[in-house]
Amino acid sequence: MKASDQYHKWVEWSDEDQTYLGKCPDLITGIHGDDPRHVYADLCDVVEDVIRHFESTGRPLPPSRVRPMQEVI
Repeated sequence: MKASDQYHKWVEWSDEDQTYLGKCPDLITGIHGDDPRHVYADLCDVVEDVIRHFESTGRPLPPSRVRPMQEVI
């Protein structure tokens, strides 16, 4: 498993901003763009970059705390 796999990442539409927002709150505040597939791919790249930065500076990665919500039936 890659280190980035432990962090929840998602893309959602923002009516307020009229764009797609990619989020990974355990590591970054987010990114945005017009195509959700590109936003997700870019988000994954940025998360990998952040992890490499943590590793290169010897800092421990923050714990993954954000989890997807489960639908209650």
